[in-house]
Amino acid sequence: MKQQEEITRSAGVVGSLTFLSRIAGYARDVVIAYFFGASALTDAFWVAFRIPNLLRRLFAEGSLTISFIPVFTQYLETKNKEEAKKVADAVFTILVFLLIIISIGGILLSPYIIKLFAAGFDKNTFDLAVSLNRIMFPYILFISLTALSMGVLNSLRHFFAPAFSPVILNLCIIIAVFLIYNSFNIPIYAAAVGVIVGGVLQLLFQLPFLNTRGFLFGFSKHFRHPAVKRIGFLIIPQLFGVAVYNLNILVNTQYASFMTQGTISYLYFAERLIEFPLGIIAVSIATVLLPSLSSYVSKKEFDKFRETYSFTLRLMFFILIPALVGLIVLRVPICNLLYQRGEFDYAATIFTSQALLGYAVGLWAVGGIRITAPAFYSMQDTRTPVIIAFVAFIVNAVFGYVLGFTFDLKHTGLAFASSISSIINFLLLFYLIERRIGNINTKSIIILLLKITAISGVMGIVIWRVSKLTYWSESAFSIEKIGVLAASIVIAVVIYFSLAKILKIEESDFLIKMIRKRL
Repeated sequence: MKQQEEITRSAGVVGSLTFLSRIAGYARDVVIAYFFGASALTDAFWVAFRIPNLLRRLFAEGSLTISFIPVFTQYLETKNKEEAKKVADAVFTILVFLLIIISIGGILLSPYIIKLFAAGFDKNTFDLAVSLNRIMFPYILFISLTALSMGVLNSLRHFFAPAFSPVILNLCIIIAVFLIYNSFNIPIYAAAVGVIVGGVLQLLFQLPFLNTRGFLFGFSKHFRHPAVKRIGFLIIPQLFGVAVYNLNILVNTQYASFMTQGTISYLYFAERLIEFPLGIIAVSIATVLLPSLSSYVSKKEFDKFRETYSFTLRLMFFILIPALVGLIVLRVPICNLLYQRGEFDYAATIFTSQALLGYAVGLWAVGGIRITAPAFYSMQDTRTPVIIAFVAFIVNAVFGYVLGFTFDLKHTGLAFASSISSIINFLLLFYLIERRIGNINTKSIIILLLKITAISGVMGIVIWRVSKLTYWSESAFSIEKIGVLAASIVIAVVIYFSLAKILKIEESDFLIKMIRKRL
């Protein structure tokens, strides 16, 4: 129980800062929606911004960090600080040279890269996306080094600096739009400048914390260090796995580029709302879970491994399932209150809420993937998640085309396809992890799912009725709207925890106990 409380406490720190980051991210999206709406400008910007972000996941957060943390943690646990520092320096050196080459290549090859992601753009939108991509592509250099820094700090059980870092990026974009909006013939360039400045400042913010712990990076000649070879061995299948995940986004973006103008923006704004609970809950838990599971594997404490994995999965479901019900029921009020102003009209609100519905259906499965995939990574198995991710990619590509074009559900069909793909991905991973580590008390997880689905349904019906107390078609920002949405959320929380208490759901008591301790 002590380890569970420690994980929950650390996840609470990460979750709190992630919440702050999501608020800053919401403010960023509101600013961009207000100034540019859901238009060809924002379609071009989001595609150009997405490309270095996807490469960041490929070379840093999604592959290097996942392969780096288990090996780095093993050196911390079984060797000494000096040896672990050598590993970090060697990886840093390799990453710097690799990312410089990638950044130069990305700038030179921008037209071909944009064509790969959005072949359906008209000439003006295409040219704008190319220019924006050339400005923002070096972001991958700074954010990937930031991600490596975050991996080191997380392994040392320091979570503040990594979790706060995204706030810096969001603030830089907001400030840039306000300060230099009128400095360009096409004002969306201001947001691109904010991205680059934010990337630099995110990296600089990590350095004092690394220095304090004696892990400030330095260039190294130890390219043949055994740990580097081990990370290289682990990273190859993981690169394919993240590439498969990125192919999902590439396919969806390509499909959307052939749909009506603004479709990419509708999907992006809906994704951002999904990332709010996902980032605060699933990502926060996964961030502190990987070092803990890696430590159990290195010590061969597999009973604690099973107990910790099962506990975090149940806790994540307990929080995410009512969140997805709330997003589905309140999708129009949320989109109206958050985005509908300036250039973002009621039609854009409806289209975004439709995409939100499609994505929300699979929220619980995405959270399950974020918890289960690290369980494989902690055992230094990056191959299994890759195979499952490829199966999920095929599912997403097929269902995306069928639902989006054949059934003419457009952006809603693409969102539903992503959810179907995520559900299949999680169920396969869960089946395989149970076979790998033995009994993880699947029966209790299924019973919990049935209980929380039932009480979330009751909660959803009540707050749907509450949300009807006002109209959500007007763009005007009103106290009445805020009051109704806030009341819906408060009533949802009260109903959910009250019913959970009646049904004696242990996760409810555990969360309340932890909240009381924090207070």
